[in-house]
Amino acid sequence: MTRKAKIETGGTNIFADLRLPDAETHFLKAQIVSEIYRLANARKLTQAESGKRMGISQPEVSRLFKGHFREYSIERLMGFLTAFDRDVEIVVRRHKRAGKAGRIIFASGEAAGV
Repeated sequence: MTRKAKIETGGTNIFADLRLPDAETHFLKAQIVSEIYRLANARKLTQAESGKRMGISQPEVSRLFKGHFREYSIERLMGFLTAFDRDVEIVVRRHKRAGKAGRIIFASGEAAGV
């Protein structure tokens, strides 16, 4: 007898779908780390070279790129982006739905141009 798996369509934040604590923060960190990883790969940097640029060791870069980044603050991760010659802008604007809580959105302005 075979069991049929139940498949559900998830939202945009896997951490929220899994009902993990601090899902929004974790998702933002994951997006920032993904961009750092993309930049390092696009520049063909080794983990040691990436670490030197960010001021952390190669083993720390390895852990970061494997998804172990809870111990890093969003501020520190944004600092890593600036080490890759990126500006980080914080823009505050009114949420589209009045009366609802706002959200934090990550967008890479130069996804194609390294």
